[in-house]
Amino acid sequence: GSGRASRCGQGSRFLTGTHEKLWAAAEELLPKLRARAAHCEELRRLPDETLRDFHDAELFRIHQPKRVGGAELEFAAVVTFGALLARACASSSWNWVNFAAHHMMLGMFAPQAQDEIWGKSADALIASSFVFPAGKARKVEDGYVISGRWPFSSGVDPSDWNMLAGLARLDDHLPPEQRVFLLHRSQYQVIDNWFAGGLRGTGSKDVEVKEEFVPEHRTLAVADTKGGPTPGSAVNPGPLYQMPVFALFPYMLSGVALGIAEGLIDEYRPASGRMTGARVAEIQSTQIRLGEASAYARASRLVQEFNCGEAEALITQDKIPDAKTKARYRLEGAYAVEWAVRAVDVMFGLYGASGLYESGHVPRAFRDAHAVKQHFSFNTDIAGTTYGRVALGLASDNPTL
Repeated sequence: GSGRASRCGQGSRFLTGTHEKLWAAAEELLPKLRARAAHCEELRRLPDETLRDFHDAELFRIHQPKRVGGAELEFAAVVTFGALLARACASSSWNWVNFAAHHMMLGMFAPQAQDEIWGKSADALIASSFVFPAGKARKVEDGYVISGRWPFSSGVDPSDWNMLAGLARLDDHLPPEQRVFLLHRSQYQVIDNWFAGGLRGTGSKDVEVKEEFVPEHRTLAVADTKGGPTPGSAVNPGPLYQMPVFALFPYMLSGVALGIAEGLIDEYRPASGRMTGARVAEIQSTQIRLGEASAYARASRLVQEFNCGEAEALITQDKIPDAKTKARYRLEGAYAVEWAVRAVDVMFGLYGASGLYESGHVPRAFRDAHAVKQHFSFNTDIAGTTYGRVALGLASDNPTL
């Protein structure tokens, strides 16, 4: 539940000075993030002062390599810190976790690409859209030429770079290869179409690219991100830069739904009922519903922290999770969000009519949690199909794993 409890479990053995310092800085930011949450929604992007606060606290750099001054915390920090920040403002947490995860992913690219970006600024912000069919690339000398239009590029406004997924044709006889392309903001157009029902402050706009050249070193083959050494491991030997990225993709965002749920549970203070005069806390159904929401949220947290810790432990022992384990990570990541959103729905009912005012924290939490659930990573049918196929000995339908 509370900030203190959030550090228990898998993460507790990692409490170094840096972890403690970063956690304290994140806790200190919560009142500011909460005070700005409505403004963040109105802007449809992170307020400049929130960006500045995150930079000043070095929170974007939790998964950046130590060699460039990053903290290189344990992988599960995306969940624990993401959940903490989401108690105050889910849109801010969603952007934070995207920017933090992209530092980790940049650490997997060829060292030349890392040096180009971090050499100029270790605080560089990188947006993304990992919708592979949205981009088409063809191989040319020393790189690729790419075109496409990608949806949901969260945090694109303040970003200097963007990681865009695409299908690359090497030649006419081979099926296209999945790659991630790193483009500078001068190479794409931002399309201002983010008018959304939830996570309104994330600025998750479309981006369009027309026939842009991307040098080879600014691309990363998905085949190199399935667990074990990556091109970046030559300079970043830590386990973070060998994690199976797409198997663990849900956990880079799932902490947001968890934090929304935990916040609503912890902050719930039933008033005496205006309509009936009864003390709402003494009504048995209130007690049962609070218990139900708490069980869902707790299950969500345990699964997320355990799977992140387990995956990192395997990589640390030079073991790569097998196909069934990877499919299980996707499955349980989707269900962890499903459970968190169920907890939010139960709590929304408990908050009653006070949860109807649009300016309030409760309806924003409801909208944001359901917006998180709409992400393809949290579609339990898709994740369940992949897991079921692998568990039954059929070929996986998810080539990124």
